[in-house]
Amino acid sequence: MGETFEEDSGNGKTYLFTSESVTEGHPDKICDQVSDAILDAILTREAFLEAEGYVSPRSGRPARVEDVRCAVETFTTTGIITVMGEVRTQGYVDVDDIVRDVVRDIGYTGSDMGFDAETCAVANYMHPQSLDIAAGVDESYEIQQGEADGSDPYDRIGAGDQGVMFGYACNETSTLMPMPIFLSHRLAERLTAVRKDGTLSYLRPDGKTQVSVRYENDRPVGVEKVLVSTQHAPEVEVDQIKRDLIEHVIAPVFDAEQVKWEGAEVFVNPTGRFVVGGPMGDTGLTGRKIIVDTYGGMGRHGGGAFSGKDCTKVDRSAAYAARWVAKNIVAAGLAERAEVQFAYAIGVARPLSLLVETFGTETVPVRRIEEAVREVFDLRPGAIIDALDLRRPIYRKTAAYGHFGRELPEFTWERTDKVDALRTAVGA
Repeated sequence: MGETFEEDSGNGKTYLFTSESVTEGHPDKICDQVSDAILDAILTREAFLEAEGYVSPRSGRPARVEDVRCAVETFTTTGIITVMGEVRTQGYVDVDDIVRDVVRDIGYTGSDMGFDAETCAVANYMHPQSLDIAAGVDESYEIQQGEADGSDPYDRIGAGDQGVMFGYACNETSTLMPMPIFLSHRLAERLTAVRKDGTLSYLRPDGKTQVSVRYENDRPVGVEKVLVSTQHAPEVEVDQIKRDLIEHVIAPVFDAEQVKWEGAEVFVNPTGRFVVGGPMGDTGLTGRKIIVDTYGGMGRHGGGAFSGKDCTKVDRSAAYAARWVAKNIVAAGLAERAEVQFAYAIGVARPLSLLVETFGTETVPVRRIEEAVREVFDLRPGAIIDALDLRRPIYRKTAAYGHFGRELPEFTWERTDKVDALRTAVGA
């Protein structure tokens, strides 16, 4: 992804911006989905045990969803999936079954796919979370230092790691996402849909999409280049694949979004053949598609991956909150583009810093917007978790086609429920 700058004819700059997406069958995305499916299973099991009043006979600790800690990494290559990481839970989950269910659901169900859910090896190397990390999260720095008395429950939980998180929103699409990544995700989703519903039964699970959008004066004016690479059965020729993808994937997506793409250059499987794919064609690893997961390069990224991490890890929860904040700023009409940054220290409840950037598109002074954000949003991890209801088993659904810009019931960070409060806070 990136930009190519040119000069518009006397009216300012014009450039192409390109973003990519991948399908759920891409090796990295297999790993993201496995990691998040394990997290979901742990949350589900812990909630059941809590409801049953279970108490560990060994530690004497009751089962509680709020005590779950999870940082699961997955790695895959030909014929094997390896699961690693740190967890804290009172429950048992069958990792082997979870892995095979995910791979089967994606569509790797036989040797002709290059990977088989039934016969692949599964190696499990998960182990308990470090007690040093747990101590700072369970009881925050503020509590330990006497800076808070614990009467406010949100002072109790410290951030699960240090780091910086960014959130971004703009008014280029109905979901307030940048157009290049939004369209790339929709193409990848559609590519999977026509495979699974049998419209193009010769397609295989692995695939990638890429869209280059022409901008004039920082506004999108049309699609200029489209790239789709898809794994396929060996007997199908690339000319047929291209015709089918234009008819059944590209045109339906762009037409539905009312995006101008007449005359766009379309590339389909540029190497001419994509039979070997999935873990047989490339290794996969959790967290290796963080720009695909976020804003396609249009907004900055703090570096932390999301999948496999429970909500005390601010890499995930605070990044979701940052999107929530940025989207509400744009939805409130306070700016056409907004990027927010938070910084956290491990074990400390309150953010170390907060920054709002509006790229000169603000309708009120940025200082007032920043003050309004501080007033309207509580950005301590415990407050974020409660506000966005993040202790639910919702995470596998996030692990393909983007964590942002999908207005699904589970994606609470996509709500624009703070618009009125922000407008009031800035005096609009």
